[in-house]
Amino acid sequence: MSSATDSKTVITLKGSVAIVSEFFFTAINSILYQRGIYQPETFKRESKYGLTVLTSTDEGLLAYLNQVMGQMEHWLLEGDVQRLVVVVSGVDSGETLERWQFNVSVEEKDASSGGKENVQNAGKPATATKSKVQKSIKEIHDEIQAIIRQITASVTFLPLLNEPCSFDLLVYTNKTATVPKKWADSDPRYIMNSQEVKLRSFTTSVHKVDSMVTYKEADEWEL
Repeated sequence: MSSATDSKTVITLKGSVAIVSEFFFTAINSILYQRGIYQPETFKRESKYGLTVLTSTDEGLLAYLNQVMGQMEHWLLEGDVQRLVVVVSGVDSGETLERWQFNVSVEEKDASSGGKENVQNAGKPATATKSKVQKSIKEIHDEIQAIIRQITASVTFLPLLNEPCSFDLLVYTNKTATVPKKWADSDPRYIMNSQEVKLRSFTTSVHKVDSMVTYKEADEWEL
């Protein structure tokens, strides 16, 4: 008998949202640890996706992330999320030094949306179609594992952060999305004269997530 983990199954919308949200939470924590935004002793080791990942134990940070992830899940269920961006900026300079971008597409919408990123319908995508490609949870986790490994390896090509840094989370949604009052509009925090590295992607067969990091070149930091 094959295990539940290895058997292929049609992922439901709700199941896909849970997978994408958990990936975002893990990826954000990995970025904050690898880029030294929070002290390493404030992270604990956990086993996930066949890897040892690091998760923050900072109560304030966890409360913030859980609040954001809760809203993200609602928007994902409605098909309203276009991308999540983790912005790393210098505390002293105020400059944006890195943008970790995770583009989200709903695979069933891609065929009918005409490629217009900002004009997608706000209706809920169907949970399954006849043409849906079935994937096992293990296959999805293997794809996510590759992205987490790339985040971990990013220290080999990203410039050193030479000042204390903070981070912000930007969520791009469809114009029709309902936005809570606590959320405010933000500028995109782009980086001039930047370098971009594309990371791997994963798909649940409902959602596809493409990843990339844009960073300010080291010689551009010098005054």
